[in-house]
Amino acid sequence: MSEAFSVPQRFSRQNPRPEDVEEWRELNTRWFQFGTFCPLLRAHGESPNREMWFFGGEAHPAYQTQLKFDRLRYRLLPYIYSLAGAVTQNAGTIMRPLVMDFRSDSKAREIGDQYMFGPALMVSPVTAYKARSRTVYLPGAGWYDFWTGAWHAGGETLDAAAPYDSMPLFVKAGSIIPLGPEIQYTQEKPADPITLMVYEGSDGAFTLYEDQGLNYDYERGKFSRNPIRWNEATRTLTIGKREGSFEGMLSERTFNLVVVTKTRPLGFSFTARPDHTVHYKGDAVTVRL
Repeated sequence: MSEAFSVPQRFSRQNPRPEDVEEWRELNTRWFQFGTFCPLLRAHGESPNREMWFFGGEAHPAYQTQLKFDRLRYRLLPYIYSLAGAVTQNAGTIMRPLVMDFRSDSKAREIGDQYMFGPALMVSPVTAYKARSRTVYLPGAGWYDFWTGAWHAGGETLDAAAPYDSMPLFVKAGSIIPLGPEIQYTQEKPADPITLMVYEGSDGAFTLYEDQGLNYDYERGKFSRNPIRWNEATRTLTIGKREGSFEGMLSERTFNLVVVTKTRPLGFSFTARPDHTVHYKGDAVTVRL
């Protein structure tokens, strides 16, 4: 653990000063933001307690921010679970240093504090107390700001905004990100509808992976895959024929499609309005957007 991710040395658990408490709350919140984009997100520890409702009450920015990122984590579960499925089925990776995706970019080889979370998201954690911006390098061809939808050309170095309740997060052009419904635990309800966020700029593909979720049947081939592809030239999205099955699988589901473009910047929203809705029954469907 780096010094940036450690409890302030002057912090006294028995009789902390108010300014030390605020530093500890803010840094924990930054760690929570970072943890949202790790394979496992857990809040551990006691004295002081780590549950978000101990961070100054519901009106405090630490609580509000941790709640926001907790909600985002659950919305991202179809994306994250698909990445986990790719690790098991295809020897994939979830957290990737930039050099893995941008091998010909000499700057990307030297950056150790940005990383890819799957093929779509580039994460730039904030680790300093009271930091409200940080330098971010954008390798490759083009990126969208996850929060605002603003377009940025590749090869740029930005002084990216990092307010208390956010962190720099960019989406690679050509990405497809599946978002599930709002839930509070994984088995609360089926992952339906799924919102497909499509970021134009190049051809893109993503495979939505699902299994039963509570057993080891996937080791016996009991899982499904949905190949999804974006064709930039024809501006069409194809949800391919479903492959495989498992007990309890949805035979029909709804996909809400949202397209983000250079001229139509759309940031992430918990209540995004779809551009198109697809009622999917397992056979391939192509939609022009």
